[in-house]
Amino acid sequence: MLLNCDLGESYGSWTMGLDSEVMPYIDQANIACGFHAGDPDVMQRTLQLAKQHGVQVGAHPAYPDLNGFGRRSMQCSHNEIINLLHYQIAALDGMALAQGVSLSYVKPHGALYNDMMSKPAVWQAVVQAIASYHKPLKLMLLADNNRHTYRTQAAALKVELLFEAFADRRYTDEGRLTPRSASGAVLHGTDVLTQVSELINDGSVTTSSGQRLALNADTLCVHGDNPGAIEQVAQIRALLSRTPA
Repeated sequence: MLLNCDLGESYGSWTMGLDSEVMPYIDQANIACGFHAGDPDVMQRTLQLAKQHGVQVGAHPAYPDLNGFGRRSMQCSHNEIINLLHYQIAALDGMALAQGVSLSYVKPHGALYNDMMSKPAVWQAVVQAIASYHKPLKLMLLADNNRHTYRTQAAALKVELLFEAFADRRYTDEGRLTPRSASGAVLHGTDVLTQVSELINDGSVTTSSGQRLALNADTLCVHGDNPGAIEQVAQIRALLSRTPA
């Protein structure tokens, strides 16, 4: 299982995350494209860090919501979603080419990600945007109980999917992330490592009700926004390194 992290989310003089500290531990960098965070200088520096550490690069596009960090849903039409995705993906793709880096996948951010997983119309627009881009790109989405349906629909458009799990989020029985407003939605400390170990060894997590849920994830989302998070990512990397080939 690969490790992915949302990076390049600083903007101007405002700093978000410890990108240089987390990059050595991860396999995939989801880089902000300017609509929720990031700017040309931040994108360039993040791409250089990824290149330095041999990390795969993915676009992390969002709704045009810089003030709200992309966490507010917007009522966009099918074509608007396709166009805002193409605009952001192309920006990062072009900057990556200038650095000698190849863009390989897309992971929507925040509210756009949540809407993609809960609203069929948004899902259709997102997968159509990936399918109609000028080169093949994989689409990263949440591993849940609808995995087969998503894979079938994406395959019809010749889009390859990457299913991700979250190291620090509690799951519902349906395979969705427990809302942050609910008690126990975010895991900490040893609870994170316990969930990661369960994913590595059994391909499953224990839900909020105590049920076992199979996820079969391709990649695991981790965070590097504080020193404690960096230490935890290092521990997760060590767990993966001890997994038999």
